[in-house]
Amino acid sequence: MKEEKKATRQSYGEALEKLGEENNNIVVLDADLAGATKTNIFAKKFPERFFDMGIAEANMMGVAAGMSTCGKIPYVSTFAAFAAGRAYDQIRSSICYPKLNVKICATHSGITVGEDGATHQMIEDISLMRTLPNMTVMSVCDDIETKWAVKEISKINGPVYLRLARLATPIIYEENQKFEIGKAIQIGDGTDATIFATGVTVAEAIKAKEILANRGINIRVVDVHTIKPIDKEMIVKSAKETKRLISVEDHNIIGGLGSAISEVLTDEYPCKLVRLGINDVFGKSGNAVELMEYFGLTSEKIVQSVIDICS
Repeated sequence: MKEEKKATRQSYGEALEKLGEENNNIVVLDADLAGATKTNIFAKKFPERFFDMGIAEANMMGVAAGMSTCGKIPYVSTFAAFAAGRAYDQIRSSICYPKLNVKICATHSGITVGEDGATHQMIEDISLMRTLPNMTVMSVCDDIETKWAVKEISKINGPVYLRLARLATPIIYEENQKFEIGKAIQIGDGTDATIFATGVTVAEAIKAKEILANRGINIRVVDVHTIKPIDKEMIVKSAKETKRLISVEDHNIIGGLGSAISEVLTDEYPCKLVRLGINDVFGKSGNAVELMEYFGLTSEKIVQSVIDICS
C-alpha cells in the first residue's frame, strides 16, 4: 500500500467528471449535499447535466428513474443513510422492480462517518440493497478501485448500489490493476487463513497480513468489492485452501458481507466463518479512527482473531 490516503467519495467526484466528458448521457442528481458527496466537481464542469433535488431523497430516486427511461444514465448521490434508508421504497418499487438503469452512489457509509453519529452511520445498507432483486451491490476500498467502478457501472444496464466512504484510506492498487465486477481480488497466497474484507476494512486487513507475516503466520486477503453478485468461486477456493476464515466489514454483521459469505458456504462448502463488524448495535459519535478501534475493525483486532483461530 502507498502512504498516500484518499477518501473514496473524493475519487468518486473526480471519476464522475471524467465519465461526464466521455458520455453525454451521464446525468448527476444530488440531495443538497454536493460538497460532501463531491458531485460538485461534476456540477462545476457540466451544470446543465447536474440536478440538485434538495432535501427530498425519495423524490430524487423517482426523478432518476424517469430520466433513465429517456436514455439518460443517472448517478444519484447522497449519504448512505438517506439513500438506502430514507429512499428505500422508491429504490425498491421505482428502480429495482422495473430494472431501471440508475446508479445509486452512496457516500458516508458505516461508522467511519464519525462525529455525525449513529443516525448518520449507515450500517444496514448492504443488507437492504443486496436483498433487492436486480440490484448490483459494490463496496470499493481505494482511489483506483473507485474510479474503475464508477466507469464500469455505467456499462451495466440496471440498478447499481455503490458504497463509498468519508474516511481517507490508503491507495492499495496500481493503475494497471485488473478488476471485474463480480470477481473478488486475492491479495497474497497465504494458506494459514483468509480475511475477506470490503471497503475501508481492506486496508486494515492488509496491515494485519503484514503484521502476521512477521510472526510466521501467512494469510491471504480477499477484497470483496462486489457483494452482489458475490464471487462464490473465490469463497469456496479460499475455504478449501486455508480452512480458517474471517470476514471484516464496516457494517452490521447481520446481513452484510459476512452473511453473504456464510450463505455461499452453507450451500457450497460448509465451514466456520468468524465475522468481524458492528455487532448488531447502533454507532456512536466520535473520531472515525477511534470508532474503528472501539468496534474492533482495526488491523490489531484482525491479527488477534487470526491468532485465536490458528491456535
